[in-house]
Amino acid sequence: MVKEKISPQDNLSEKELSEFLADALAEMDVDGKKVLVIIPDSTRTMPLHIFYKMMHEHLGHRVRELNYLIALGTHQPMSDEAIDRMLGRADSDIPRYQVHNHRWDDPDQLREIGWIRRSEVEKISNGLFGEEVPVHINKIIYEYDHLMVLAPTFPHEVVGFSGGNKYFFPGISGPKILNFFHWLGAVITNRKVIGTKYTPIREVVDLAASMVDLPKTCFSMVVKGKGVKGIFVGSPEDAWDRAADLSSQEHIRYVDNPFKEVLSVAPPMYEDVWTAGKCMYKLEPVIQKGGRLIIFAPHITEVSYTHGKHIDEIGYHVRDYFMKQMDKFSHIPRGVLAHSTHVKGSGTYENGVETPNVDVVLATSIPEERCRKINLGYMDPAGIDIDAYKNREKEGVLYVPKAGEILYRLKDEAASK
Repeated sequence: MVKEKISPQDNLSEKELSEFLADALAEMDVDGKKVLVIIPDSTRTMPLHIFYKMMHEHLGHRVRELNYLIALGTHQPMSDEAIDRMLGRADSDIPRYQVHNHRWDDPDQLREIGWIRRSEVEKISNGLFGEEVPVHINKIIYEYDHLMVLAPTFPHEVVGFSGGNKYFFPGISGPKILNFFHWLGAVITNRKVIGTKYTPIREVVDLAASMVDLPKTCFSMVVKGKGVKGIFVGSPEDAWDRAADLSSQEHIRYVDNPFKEVLSVAPPMYEDVWTAGKCMYKLEPVIQKGGRLIIFAPHITEVSYTHGKHIDEIGYHVRDYFMKQMDKFSHIPRGVLAHSTHVKGSGTYENGVETPNVDVVLATSIPEERCRKINLGYMDPAGIDIDAYKNREKEGVLYVPKAGEILYRLKDEAASK
């Protein structure tokens, strides 16, 4: 059963959110228990500071412990200062509940909880893959009596829609399952996965999460601007299901015709190309073949703080570039290969010739030589007149001032789904 609150207008007020959260928490058997709240990092838009305060007000006095775990996936650990900013506790009298950074690359943090069998992988992937996949998760969860996921839902390039059990896998998982299903999503392709509710990758995520034998509650919300349009509470599967329906209404923009050029502006919350790649993922469906997408992010100086060494080695390529010579890239984590194909977009690789459908250009503070080395275009951001891209949709030019969360789709393609 899902408890929900949706604003009929723009967003729910802080008072409405507080009352909803109080009612939902009052029904939960958590008194005297240890509760761990799994939250996103600062690359996801949501008013987490408001919920941090509300969780303290409505839950802090009831439980034996209330702590937090940041579902980083493979993102960089957050500093204490960054955590304080995200939770709004730099100048607050709210208790400083312990906040843990998940470390996917630290075997001492992980516990194996099961395997996805070869027969299950073959069935889920429709024969694309035939392997067994070990399932590892951050073992700190077993120090708690109840797990809560507090996170937003958006269209997502790997799973279809983010949220729900994705905050366990890959949010707090080990690298093997993470690399497996990211590559599965890449093989199916971003264009087919993103904004699709139920996907093979979601099936993998839910199957892995079923192995977590602890009470789980999900607060899945749909963000509009800086506020919350709707919030859903229930099991991770059911709360996410309802949130994904609302996200599909709020986070997808339909356009009549594809664009020849897109200026996709990365917000400051994306600190490297690894995260700013979303500025391509969400726009690829509406770029015409042979068109150009510019990721405009003067603040970005690094390709990936975590995976930069691998990306410098392999660069950015279309899916078939890797699939037709997988032996050559067997030493590269498949999650990195997936990111590479998602940023480069669709295209072909025939007779040693790679032909991408979209010319992806970086207008960042990454030097031109490095951009060329990783097989992406380069533009000097200082030479870009942003105003020249505005209000030109009828000419086939699109300006997106805060890219990365709103998915763009063609009306004709959406109608055919």
